[in-house]
Amino acid sequence: MNPESSPSSSAPPRPAAAKPADPGRERLLGGVFAFTAYLLWGFLPLYFLALAPTGPFEVVAWRIILSLVFCAFLLTVTRTWPKLVAILRNRRLVWWTVLAGALIYINWQTYLIGALTGHVVETSLGYFINPIVTVLLGVLILRERLRVTQWVAIGIATAAVLVIVIGYGAFPWIALTLAFSFGFYGLVKKQIGPSVDAVSGLTLESLWLVPVAVIQLVVIAVTSGLTMGQGSTVHTILLLLAGVVTAVPLLLFAAGARRTPLTLMGMLQFVAPILQFIIGVWLLGEPMSLERWIGFALVWIALVVLTVDSIVAGRRARAAQRVDDGVSDVAELT
Repeated sequence: MNPESSPSSSAPPRPAAAKPADPGRERLLGGVFAFTAYLLWGFLPLYFLALAPTGPFEVVAWRIILSLVFCAFLLTVTRTWPKLVAILRNRRLVWWTVLAGALIYINWQTYLIGALTGHVVETSLGYFINPIVTVLLGVLILRERLRVTQWVAIGIATAAVLVIVIGYGAFPWIALTLAFSFGFYGLVKKQIGPSVDAVSGLTLESLWLVPVAVIQLVVIAVTSGLTMGQGSTVHTILLLLAGVVTAVPLLLFAAGARRTPLTLMGMLQFVAPILQFIIGVWLLGEPMSLERWIGFALVWIALVVLTVDSIVAGRRARAAQRVDDGVSDVAELT
C-alpha cells in the first residue's frame, strides 16, 4: 500500500486544544464587570430624575414592560429560548421566580418613590445596611450561626437606625424596605441557584409583573394621564431605555460574580450607595442633620466591622483548606 494513501496520512489534523482561561485575567475582567455594574446602579438616581415629570408608578410600569421586551430580544439573539422553556417546566423554579418578581417589584417601586420624592440619601442608606440585613436574615431564616463580630455589626447598625429615627423624627421606611426586600430577594435567588441564568430570571420576573404594570398604567391613564410620548423626544427616548438600563447592570453583575472573589464583591457593593449618597447630599442638596450624620457614621463603622470580619474569615477558611489538602496528600502517599 502506498503510504501517501494510508488512512493515517489522509486523516484531517486534530484541532488544537482550547487554551485554559488565565485565572488572573478572569479575575480582573470579573472585577471590571462588577465595578461597572455597581457604577451604573450608583448613577441610577440621575437617570430617574431625568424622566421628570413621569412619576414613580409610571416609571416602574414601563420598566417592567420594557425589561421584558429587552430580555426577549436577548433570548432571541442568543438563541436561549429553550433554556427558558425548560425552566417553565419546573414548577418549583417557577414559583421561586414568582416570589422573586414580587420582591423586586417592592424594591423597584420603593426605590423610585425615594429617588423621585427627594429621598436619594435614604435610598443609599438602604443599600448601605443591606449586607447587615442579609446577615441577619441568614440567622433568622437559614439558622446560620454568627461570629461575635457579626453580632457587633448588627448591634451598631440597629443603634444607627434608632439614632436616625429619634434624631430625625421620622422612621426610615424607604431605607428599611429597600434593605429587607433586596435581602429577601437574595435569599430567594440563593434557593433558585444556578438553574436560572440572569436573562431568564429577569425575563420571568418581569413577565409575572406585567399584569401589575398594565393595571398601574391604566389607573394613571384615567387619572393624571400617561407621560410616555407626551413630552420631548429626548424624554421619550430616555423612558424607552428603561429596559436596557435595568438589564445591562444586572448582566454585568452576573458576569462579574462568576469571576470575582466573594471578598472583592463584598467591597465593590458599596460603590453604588456611596455614589447615591454623594448625589443626594452634594448634587441634590438633600438635608443632612447632625443626627443623620451620626446615624450614617454608625452604619459605616458597622460595615467596616463586617468587611474586616469577612476578610479574616475568608483567609482562615482558605488556610484550613490548604491544611486539609496537605493532610490528604500525605495520607495518599502513606
